[in-house]
Amino acid sequence: MRFLTTRSPAGAVRAAALASIIALSAGLTAGCGDEGATVAGSSQATATRTSAASSSVQLPSGSATPSLTTLTNRCGATTLKNMTQRQKLAQLIMVGVTGTDDARQVVNSEQIGGIFIGSWTDKSILTSGAAASISRGAKIPLMVSVDQEGGRVSRLSGLGIDALSARQLARTSTPAQVRAIAAKMGREMKRLGVTVDFAPSIDVSNESDDEVIGDRSFSNDPNVVTRFGGAFARGLADAGIIPVYKHFPGHGHGSGDSHLGVVQTPPLASLQNNDLVPFRRLLANPGPAAAMVGHLIVPGLTSPDMPASLDAKAIRMLRTGKGYNGPAFNGVIFSDDLGSMAAISSKYPITQAAVLSIRAGVDVALWTTTDQVPAVLDALEAAVRDGRISQSAVDKKVVRVLRAKGIVTC
Repeated sequence: MRFLTTRSPAGAVRAAALASIIALSAGLTAGCGDEGATVAGSSQATATRTSAASSSVQLPSGSATPSLTTLTNRCGATTLKNMTQRQKLAQLIMVGVTGTDDARQVVNSEQIGGIFIGSWTDKSILTSGAAASISRGAKIPLMVSVDQEGGRVSRLSGLGIDALSARQLARTSTPAQVRAIAAKMGREMKRLGVTVDFAPSIDVSNESDDEVIGDRSFSNDPNVVTRFGGAFARGLADAGIIPVYKHFPGHGHGSGDSHLGVVQTPPLASLQNNDLVPFRRLLANPGPAAAMVGHLIVPGLTSPDMPASLDAKAIRMLRTGKGYNGPAFNGVIFSDDLGSMAAISSKYPITQAAVLSIRAGVDVALWTTTDQVPAVLDALEAAVRDGRISQSAVDKKVVRVLRAKGIVTC
């Protein structure tokens, strides 16, 4: 994600919204090591605080959903029963905001699950403590996210939060140094109320520095990307920030820029020993990490006219690991921006794109404006009513999001 239009005291943030980020690791599948192997272990010190804080969160009363899945009968059933259908679906939405007033209005009116701080956002929402205050006042704490990779994609550089690009880091630093750099950025972000960083990019690429992925990639060697991407993610996790691995199944060798139009990758068979390697290794033991799916048409995987972010086969491959010899992944899956990237917006209005993405298996639909939130929620409610999205799928997604926030700790 790189939007082309595109640090609040710690005490201002609810413990359940910040310390609880790390609780996601309890629900994720453990696996093999490499550079991502210690992400989960980096956050154990906050687990007790997370559990205690989240146990006190009171959710609103509402009409209960009659059918709960096996998962939710075991995990989160009580929480789900106290949520209306619209409140559940709102947890599956993250939108970009222009500033404090915009964020407060959409959270108060629709109780959405998260906000995104973009290049266009008035950063006083962070420096004033407003983001933390809005999250603290919400019925369910927010995910407060940002696109902070370093280099060209540094949305908080004006606040003094920055780093070299991924490619420069890999050329000039050790993995241990990269971990320390990411941890420093993470602590500064956490102090401002940020809880999710859409980084690192673990795309494998030899593009020139200024192309769409370019120097956002650590290397064209998947082993180097795995080592340094894993180190960056561990650093964010050390600071209590959820890292997001992107852009599954790999944007680095795509045909163009998905901000500008349709992008096709090499065939799935060609991705297996290249672009997919970092995802296969790092998601085997992701710790408190999430994943983002790109708007990428993949021959041999997706339908010819359906990008991975809207394609059930691609999301299923990420979720189950089947099809690329990867691990099963039970973390939160985000879409890339559905509203302002031409690979999607040139064909689908956001009301349709959000439904398609959630229906395909994405947990959180992301876009950059707040004006269509009510319409999107209306469309999602209609999709559940008519069976295009199952109630069990909604409940599983909500549990994943609440687990990431520390509201559900099972």
